[in-house]
Amino acid sequence: MTVLKLSETPASPAPKPAPKKPGRAADPAASDTVLCQTRGAVALLTLNRPDKLNAINMDMIDCMMARLDAIERDDAVRVVILTGAGRAFSAGADIADFAPIVAQGAAVALRDFVSPGQRMTARIENFSKPVIAAVNGLAFGGGSEITEATHIALASESARFSKAEINLGFAPPFGGTQRLPRLIGRKRALAMILTGEPIGAKQARDCGLVNEVVPHDRLRDAAFDLAERIAEKSPLALAAALGSVTRGINVPIDEALAIEAGFFARMVPTADFQEGIAAWLGKRRPVFAGR
Repeated sequence: MTVLKLSETPASPAPKPAPKKPGRAADPAASDTVLCQTRGAVALLTLNRPDKLNAINMDMIDCMMARLDAIERDDAVRVVILTGAGRAFSAGADIADFAPIVAQGAAVALRDFVSPGQRMTARIENFSKPVIAAVNGLAFGGGSEITEATHIALASESARFSKAEINLGFAPPFGGTQRLPRLIGRKRALAMILTGEPIGAKQARDCGLVNEVVPHDRLRDAAFDLAERIAEKSPLALAAALGSVTRGINVPIDEALAIEAGFFARMVPTADFQEGIAAWLGKRRPVFAGR
C-alpha cells in the first residue's frame, strides 16, 4: 500500500477501464476456450466451446494467440496438434459474438473481427513449429480456415467441411478465399465458397484439403503418432522447411529458390546439421538438440 505524506496531494482517481469488448477475457492466457496439454515434445491444443460447437469468438482468438506464443517460447515442444472438444472441430465464427462488432460499420468490423481472425490463421500458417490439424467433426467457416492454415491435416471419417459464410451474406474473411484456392485449385475452391455446401472427409482428402482420413476413434492416436515421428527431427530443420515452403510458395521460383538457399545456409553451421551428417556416416540414429 502506498502511504502519502501530509504534504502530497492525492492523485486523481484512475480512469475507469474501457468496457470489455464482446467475448474477450481480461487475460487470454487464463481463458479455457483453448486448452493446452503436453505429451513429451507434442502440445495438444483443443478448441473448447463444445456447447457452441467450438464456434470462434474473440476470446478464443486471443487465447489461441497466447497459447501459440507460449509454445513458441518452449523449446521442449516441437510439434503442435490442434483439435476440437466434443463432436465438432469448429462451426466457424460465433455469430452472436461478432454481430455487435460488424453492426458498428466496416472500419470497426475490419479492426475488431477480420484483422484478429486473419492474424490467427496467419500465425498458424507461419508458425515455426509444425501444426497438425486433427479434424474431429464439422469444420465450417472459420473452422475450415484454421484447417487450411495448418501445415498438415488429418480428418476423422465423420468430419465435414464447408465455406458456410456465403449463407450469411459475406465471403470468408479469415483467409479462406486465398488459402483454399492455393490448396485445392481455383474451381474446386469456388464451388465450395459460392455454394456453401459441405463436403465429406474423403472428398476433402481427394482434393487436397486434408492429408489423410482415419477412423474417428483413432484420430487422436494417429495425430500423436505423426507428431511424435516429426518431433524426432531437428527443430531447426523443421523451422527451415516450414519457412522455405510458406515463404516460397507465393513468389516466383527464382525468388523461392533464394529463400530455400538462405535457410540452408543458416543450417550449415548448426550442431544439428553436423549431427545429422555424422549420424548418417556413422550408421546410427541422430539425436537432435535444436542447436
